[in-house]
Amino acid sequence: MDPTYVQRAVDDAVRLLEIDSPTGYTQGVTGHLLDALRAMGFAPVRTRKGSVVCPLGGEGSPLALAAHVDTLGLMVRQIKPDGHLRFARVGGPSLNAVETENVSVVTRAGRRYTGVVQADNASTHVNRELGAQKRDEDHMEILLDELVSSAQDVRALGIDVGDYVLLDPRVRVTSSGFIRSRFLDDKLSAGMLLAFARAVADGAVQLTRKTTLFFSVYEEVGHGASSGIPQDTEDLLVVDMGCVGEGLSCRETQVSICAKDSHGPYDYAMTGELVALAQARGIDYALDIYPAYGSDAATALAAGHDVRFALIGAGVYASHGYERSHVKGVENTLRLIEAFAAR
Repeated sequence: MDPTYVQRAVDDAVRLLEIDSPTGYTQGVTGHLLDALRAMGFAPVRTRKGSVVCPLGGEGSPLALAAHVDTLGLMVRQIKPDGHLRFARVGGPSLNAVETENVSVVTRAGRRYTGVVQADNASTHVNRELGAQKRDEDHMEILLDELVSSAQDVRALGIDVGDYVLLDPRVRVTSSGFIRSRFLDDKLSAGMLLAFARAVADGAVQLTRKTTLFFSVYEEVGHGASSGIPQDTEDLLVVDMGCVGEGLSCRETQVSICAKDSHGPYDYAMTGELVALAQARGIDYALDIYPAYGSDAATALAAGHDVRFALIGAGVYASHGYERSHVKGVENTLRLIEAFAAR
């Protein structure tokens, strides 16, 4: 893969990361995908559920390349008498990583208010038990950057139960090639699929099989790929974050190939083909089992899709927190996508 497209993948990911899209609030990010893909000359569509499906061309052995663009988030669940907000999680963000995070609360009328997530009674000079205090939805709250002191004051702003709370992604790309941000899971992969589409549109990649991009929007709550995947799909290659952590071999500079996650093993033959391609092309990869992980592959299978299925992704550390990957992981993942789609 030409290095130009590796950089495009990073740039596309950064743009996606700048668009708020917790599960259920994804119109902005899917609108961006539609505009970007149409500008390349493709004809993407948004399903009724909100997923984006985009045929790239090619013939024979239909392949779907899938990533998700919904992210973790929070939602207002209670307005307290003192004007602070209790929240519910959307998906599974790490609450240890959410504490002291800058947020925006967006109302159904489209108004936005900034705030911060704190533990209850968060002043160390007042609360001697702060360090030992639970970090959960019943012991954390959102403080609005507004002069409010009652539930009535908050409701006067137009804020109500069910309003989304958007976490600041804090995107950073370092001179040494590291990419740090919330929601690299899975916008880094989505950026790669956009870059791959650009390479196809430019003629830099020649597809040898019918290939479709599929961007789901409910992955973080477990039903992203339950519908929308083309019915003739034979192979489903999910591009999602590769796990980095104790007991796993993957590094942030590698492409991870998942042999099994908490839902069970991935297709043995398809996974073996990916390993063989990585070895034959000198792609830096790791083969791992993810102990606490699920993907759109399991959702698609549970919905009855008769497909082979596998999962790859750039190594990502600190998943569901403040995540980190590396441009070399992007490069290796793009090379493996190209090897599989353009054999």
